[in-house]
Amino acid sequence: MRKLPLATQTLYAELLEQLLALDAHRSIGQAPGCFTTKEVKGEVYYYFQYSEPGGKPRQSYVGKKTPALDKVVARFREEREAFHPDAEQIQRLCAQLRAGGTLRTDTASTRVLEAFAESGLFHLGGVLVGTHAFTVLGNLLGVKWDGYSLRTQDIDIASDSTLRIAVPDLQADMPKVLETLTLGFLPVPGLNPKSPSTSFKVRGSPLRVDFVTPQKRSTNSTPLFIPRFNVAAQPLPFLDYVTDHYERGAIVNGDGVLVNVPNPARFAFHKLIVSRSRGIAASAKVDKDIFQAAQVLAVLAEDRSGDLLLAWDDLERRGDGWVKRVVAALPVLARQHRSEYTKMLDAVPKLRSHIRRRERSSLTL
Repeated sequence: MRKLPLATQTLYAELLEQLLALDAHRSIGQAPGCFTTKEVKGEVYYYFQYSEPGGKPRQSYVGKKTPALDKVVARFREEREAFHPDAEQIQRLCAQLRAGGTLRTDTASTRVLEAFAESGLFHLGGVLVGTHAFTVLGNLLGVKWDGYSLRTQDIDIASDSTLRIAVPDLQADMPKVLETLTLGFLPVPGLNPKSPSTSFKVRGSPLRVDFVTPQKRSTNSTPLFIPRFNVAAQPLPFLDYVTDHYERGAIVNGDGVLVNVPNPARFAFHKLIVSRSRGIAASAKVDKDIFQAAQVLAVLAEDRSGDLLLAWDDLERRGDGWVKRVVAALPVLARQHRSEYTKMLDAVPKLRSHIRRRERSSLTL
C-alpha cells in the first residue's frame, strides 16, 4: 500500500464534491433524454425520448403542446445547457485521476453500477460491499492497494430488508435494470430450487451481481424479498455492522459514479469476522479477507485511529460473539501481516486484553 500524491487526493475530493453537489441538486435538466414532438391529426403532442440502461430507446407521452408545457421544455433545455460544464468537468477529473494512479473500476462493472445509481438503488439504502467497495475505500483514504489482485467483476450489493427512515414510495427494480443493460444477465439458481435467486450472472463472463441482507435470526438463511428493489437477497450474519453506517464514495472510470460504501473501520473489522466464517475450501477468500482488513487497518491506525476506536466500541456493544470472532482472526493477521497487526494493536489497545484472555483460555483447555 502506498499513499497517492497529495494532488491526486485533492482531485478525488473534488470529484466526490462535484458528484455530491449534482446529486443534491438534481433537476429536470439532468434527466437523460430529450423532448420531442409528434403531430397526430393536426394536433402537436410532447413526448420525452430517452434510453434505458443498455441503450434501449423509449418514449413517454407527456401531453398536448400548450404554453405551460412549452415553458417546461424551455426550462429543460436551459438547465441542460447549464449542466454540460459540470459533466465535462467530472470527465476531466476522472481522466486526471486515472493518470494520477487512482484505483479504477473495470468498465463492465462501472456500467452496471452506473445503472444502479441512476435507478435510485443507493438513495434507497443499497451499499456496495466486497472488493469493489475495497477499491473505492482506497481512493477515499488516499492510498493505492498493492500486492493483491483487485480484478473482479463480482458486484455485491447489501441492504437491510426495510428502510429505517420514511421515504416516498419509491422502487428501484433491479431485475429490470439488469435486463435493460442487455448484457445477458440471468438469475443464478439457488441450492434450494424453491428459493428465489439472489444472484444474476452473464453466461460465459465473470460479471455477476449478488444481493445480500443482514440475517435477523441465526436460524433463518432463506432468501428475503426486498420489495423496494424487487429482488431477493441472501441473509448473512454480522452484515448489519456495515450496512448500519456507510459513506459516500466515487467510482472512477471514464466518468464518476456516486455510490454508498461501508465505513472503512467497520469494513476492516467485518472482514476479520467473515474470515472466521468461511470453510476450509475457501482458503483463498480467507487470505483476501485478511489482506483487505490489514490494508485498511494500517491506513486508519496511522491517519484515523479514532475511527477504529469508535468502530471497536460499537462492536463490543454487540456482544462477546462478535469480539471472539475478531480475536480469533488475529493470529492469522499477525502471521501474514505483522506490521499492520502491530499498528492496529497500538491504535486499539483494548484488543490486547481480549488477546490475553483468549490465550489464558487456550492454556486452560
